Parts: sequence; C-alpha cells; structure tokens
Amino acid sequence: PAMVQHAGGRPVTIQRFPDGIGAGGFFQKHASNHFPDWIERVTVPKAGGTVEHVVIQRAADLVYLADQGAIAVHVALAPAAHVDRPDRMVFDLDPSGDDEFEAVRDGARLLRELLDDLGLVPYLMTTGSRGLHVVTPIAGTEPFDEIAPLAEAVARAVAEREPDRYTVEARKAQRRGRVYIDWMRNQYSQTAVAPWSLRPKPGAPVAVPLDWGELEDPELTSRRYRIG
Repeated sequence: PAMVQHAGGRPVTIQRFPDGIGAGGFFQKHASNHFPDWIERVTVPKAGGTVEHVVIQRAADLVYLADQGAIAVHVALAPAAHVDRPDRMVFDLDPSGDDEFEAVRDGARLLRELLDDLGLVPYLMTTGSRGLHVVTPIAGTEPFDEIAPLAEAVARAVAEREPDRYTVEARKAQRRGRVYIDWMRNQYSQTAVAPWSLRPKPGAPVAVPLDWGELEDPELTSRRYRIG
C-alpha cells in the first residue's frame, strides 16, 4: 500500500528475475499477454509504435508482479492520464565509487537549495543502489520537452558550482571520479525507481523516502535500508 501511493496511476517498467538475481534478469515494459484482465494497462506512444504498459492501481497488482519474479518497479515521471506531461522531476546523484557518498550528500543539499530558490519542494530518497534521488513535484501542465531543459539547467548549475566534485557528463570515462548528476530521466519515456521498491542486489536493499534531517546520519548509505 505504501508503494501504491507513489507508483499508482503511472506506466510501469518492471525488472524481472524469474530464477533469482544470481541467474540474471531483464527489464519489461510491455504487459505480458498472460497478465490478468484486472490489471490496468495504458498504451503509450513511442518512436515507431506503441508500448502497452501496466498501470499500478492496487496493492494486489504489485503482489501479482512479484509473483512474476518482478523485484524492482520503475515508474514513469508522468501519470497514465497524461503521459506526455510529467508531474515530477527526478535528479539521480550517481557516485563513481562507493567512497563518494559524502559528495552525494552535499550534492543533494545543493540541489535542494536550487530547487527551493525556484519555488519547488524537493524530497529525498535512497535508491537502494548507489546514490540518492532528489524528487520534486511539478504542476504536470508542461510537456517533457519544456521540463527537460529546466532539469538540465539545475543539474549544470550544481556541476558548475563545484566542478571538481560534480558533473553532468553521462560517459563514465569522462567523469573522473566525480558524482554524476543525472537529469536525463526527465525526458519522455524515461523512468525512475519507485519509492519502496526492492533492488536486485544482495541483501535486498530498498529505495526509501527520507526526511531531509536523515541526510545528517553518518551511517546513511544508499543501501542502508533492506527488506528486513
């Protein structure tokens, strides 16, 4: 039920591991033909065709997907009601190594400051993988091609403020040990891991929403919170 509050009403991409994470898995955007009729779907335009995504509406939908070997749930930044107009922006702070979490923390603070200055209300989440997500609600009235440049400008402002610690360079070879501020999720058809989703890693870490005060916890890491 907690995840439905965040993932509900959105096109979903699932990461399935029918034989467990040790055997490898795959991402699935299309709703399988054998999925029951009571699971809602939405047809989303894409280049060259369409994708029929699952739309989560109830906890039972998530239980069914778990029964299909789905471990991670990724959701669109726009709801099924208007798939071309996002109602949230997501910034992924992705460190180059496991020893850079302090820079991830500081980057989250800088993003919060810039988004506050824009009159937005940012929230914080561990990803259960490597870094942190800073997520801010937006009105949902503008298309992706107008929101993406704003997200890029915010990310670049952080990188330009501390260029030795942060970068918007997507190529890993060009990051040179800096934290990558991934703003590209704010483009049409991109997704972000849903709050409360498990991640397919040893110990079953969870993407957990945080209070901003928790950022000061010296024991905080992206994988601190696990299924237990």
